[in-house]
Amino acid sequence: EVQLVESGGDLVPPGGSLRLSCVASGFTFSMYAMSWVRQAPGKELEWVSGISANGAFTVYADSVKGRFTISRDNAKNTLYLRLNSLKTEDTAMYYCAKKSTPPTGLATRGVDEYGSWGQGNQVTVSS
Repeated sequence: EVQLVESGGDLVPPGGSLRLSCVASGFTFSMYAMSWVRQAPGKELEWVSGISANGAFTVYADSVKGRFTISRDNAKNTLYLRLNSLKTEDTAMYYCAKKSTPPTGLATRGVDEYGSWGQGNQVTVSS
Protein backbone atom coordinates (compact mmCIF):
# COMPACT_ATOMS: atom_id res chain seq x y z
CA GLU A 1 0.00 0.00 0.00
CA VAL A 2 1.46 3.30 -1.11
CA GLN A 3 1.39 5.90 1.63
CA LEU A 4 2.50 9.50 1.31
CA VAL A 5 2.22 11.70 4.37
CA GLU A 6 2.85 15.41 4.04
CA SER A 7 3.69 17.79 6.84
CA GLY A 8 5.08 21.27 7.37
CA GLY A 9 2.28 23.42 6.04
CA ASP A 10 1.53 26.58 7.96
CA LEU A 11 0.24 30.12 7.89
CA VAL A 12 3.07 32.41 6.80
CA PRO A 13 3.33 36.07 5.80
CA PRO A 14 4.15 37.16 2.25
CA GLY A 15 7.88 36.91 1.70
CA GLY A 16 8.20 34.16 4.25
CA SER A 17 9.50 30.64 3.89
CA LEU A 18 8.72 27.13 4.99
CA ARG A 19 9.57 23.55 4.14
CA LEU A 20 7.18 20.76 3.36
CA SER A 21 8.06 17.13 3.94
CA CYS A 22 6.56 13.94 2.57
CA VAL A 23 7.33 10.60 4.16
CA ALA A 24 6.78 7.69 1.80
CA SER A 25 6.15 4.02 2.48
CA GLY A 26 4.75 0.96 0.74
CA PHE A 27 7.07 1.10 -2.26
CA THR A 28 10.74 1.39 -3.13
CA PHE A 29 11.03 5.13 -2.83
CA SER A 30 14.45 5.39 -4.47
CA MET A 31 13.14 3.93 -7.74
CA TYR A 32 10.47 6.55 -8.36
CA ALA A 33 10.43 10.11 -9.49
CA MET A 34 8.32 12.30 -7.25
CA SER A 35 6.50 15.56 -7.58
CA TRP A 36 4.65 18.22 -5.70
CA VAL A 37 1.31 19.45 -6.96
CA ARG A 38 -1.03 22.00 -5.49
CA GLN A 39 -4.59 23.20 -5.69
CA ALA A 40 -5.85 26.59 -4.66
CA PRO A 41 -9.52 27.11 -3.80
CA GLY A 42 -11.57 27.26 -6.98
CA LYS A 43 -8.54 26.55 -9.15
CA GLU A 44 -7.41 23.55 -11.14
CA LEU A 45 -4.63 21.28 -10.00
CA GLU A 46 -1.22 22.74 -10.73
CA TRP A 47 1.94 20.73 -11.05
CA VAL A 48 4.67 22.48 -9.06
CA SER A 49 7.91 20.53 -9.26
CA GLY A 50 9.42 17.14 -9.96
CA ILE A 51 12.57 15.29 -9.05
CA SER A 52 14.12 12.18 -10.58
CA ALA A 53 14.45 8.99 -8.58
CA ASN A 54 18.12 9.58 -7.85
CA GLY A 55 17.67 13.30 -7.27
CA ALA A 56 19.96 14.28 -10.14
CA PHE A 57 17.34 16.19 -12.12
CA THR A 58 14.74 18.66 -10.97
CA VAL A 59 12.09 20.57 -12.86
CA TYR A 60 9.82 23.43 -11.85
CA ALA A 61 6.72 25.21 -12.96
CA ASP A 62 7.40 28.73 -14.18
CA SER A 63 5.31 30.11 -11.35
CA VAL A 64 7.71 28.82 -8.69
CA LYS A 65 11.05 28.62 -10.46
CA GLY A 66 13.72 30.45 -8.50
CA ARG A 67 11.66 30.44 -5.32
CA PHE A 68 10.98 26.78 -4.56
CA THR A 69 13.47 23.94 -4.27
CA ILE A 70 12.60 20.27 -4.45
CA SER A 71 14.88 17.67 -2.89
CA ARG A 72 14.80 14.16 -1.53
CA ASP A 73 16.57 11.92 0.94
CA ASN A 74 16.20 8.38 -0.29
CA ALA A 75 17.74 6.94 2.87
CA LYS A 76 14.86 8.48 4.81
CA ASN A 77 12.16 7.87 2.19
CA THR A 78 11.41 11.55 2.34
CA LEU A 79 10.62 14.21 -0.24
CA TYR A 80 10.98 17.91 0.52
CA LEU A 81 9.88 21.19 -0.92
CA ARG A 82 11.40 24.42 0.30
CA LEU A 83 9.20 27.41 -0.38
CA ASN A 84 10.92 30.79 -0.29
CA SER A 85 9.71 34.30 -1.07
CA LEU A 86 6.14 33.19 -0.67
CA LYS A 87 3.34 35.05 -2.39
CA THR A 88 -0.34 35.10 -1.58
CA GLU A 89 -0.99 33.20 -4.80
CA ASP A 90 1.03 30.30 -3.41
CA THR A 91 -1.80 29.62 -0.99
CA ALA A 92 -3.01 26.10 -1.73
CA MET A 93 -3.22 22.53 -0.62
CA TYR A 94 0.11 20.92 -1.46
CA TYR A 95 0.28 17.25 -2.36
CA CYS A 96 3.18 14.84 -2.59
CA ALA A 97 2.81 12.52 -5.58
CA LYS A 98 4.51 9.37 -6.86
CA LYS A 99 5.34 8.73 -10.52
CA SER A 100 3.03 6.05 -11.88
CA THR A 101 4.03 5.61 -15.53
CA PRO A 102 7.25 4.35 -17.10
CA PRO A 103 9.97 5.41 -17.02
CA THR A 104 9.19 5.63 -13.33
CA GLY A 105 12.52 7.17 -12.40
CA LEU A 106 12.20 10.12 -14.77
CA ALA A 107 10.79 13.39 -13.51
CA THR A 108 8.24 14.87 -15.88
CA ARG A 109 6.06 17.94 -15.97
CA GLY A 110 2.34 17.73 -15.43
CA VAL A 111 0.06 15.80 -13.10
CA ASP A 112 -1.10 12.96 -15.33
CA GLU A 113 1.90 10.69 -14.79
CA TYR A 114 1.76 10.87 -11.00
CA GLY A 115 -0.90 8.46 -9.84
CA SER A 116 -0.52 8.23 -6.07
CA TRP A 117 -0.96 11.28 -3.92
CA GLY A 118 -0.78 12.08 -0.25
CA GLN A 119 -3.58 13.59 1.77
CA GLY A 120 -2.36 17.13 1.25
CA ASN A 121 -1.00 19.84 3.50
CA GLN A 122 -2.25 23.41 3.61
CA VAL A 123 0.00 26.38 2.95
CA THR A 124 -1.60 29.74 3.59
CA VAL A 125 0.26 32.94 2.74
CA SER A 126 -1.34 35.93 4.39
CA SER A 127 -0.39 38.93 6.47
